[in-house]
Amino acid sequence: MEPSSIDYMAVVVAAVSTFVVGGLWYSPLLFGDRWQALTGLSEDDLSEGMGRVFGGAFLLQLAMVLNLAAFIGPDPGAGFAVFAAFAAGFGWVSLGMGVTYLFERRPLGLWLINGGYHMVAFTLMGAILGLWPW
Repeated sequence: MEPSSIDYMAVVVAAVSTFVVGGLWYSPLLFGDRWQALTGLSEDDLSEGMGRVFGGAFLLQLAMVLNLAAFIGPDPGAGFAVFAAFAAGFGWVSLGMGVTYLFERRPLGLWLINGGYHMVAFTLMGAILGLWPW
């Protein structure tokens, strides 16, 4: 795939969307309290180095969306883009994390929260890439 065929505005919007999903997903409204308990992180732990965490996370999200855009190709159509993104989020990211979590003896609940986030975030990224431009 030609890099020039990637819609970089769609990539940025899709990367930003992962922060919207993550903000809700890891908030006390959904899974934030349970996630914090399962990770053992205190409020002080979470407040340290947030600029580095958010900056690094955004760069990694951009790289993931660029990879997804290259994978699904130009003008994939919404149906294919959503399915391919869901398959990548669930089949590669979430299940790959599951293997790592098994060896690290991490709790099932933590995998369900984190893997679920990536599955939802990837599906949304695919929807944005597949429907762009609105």
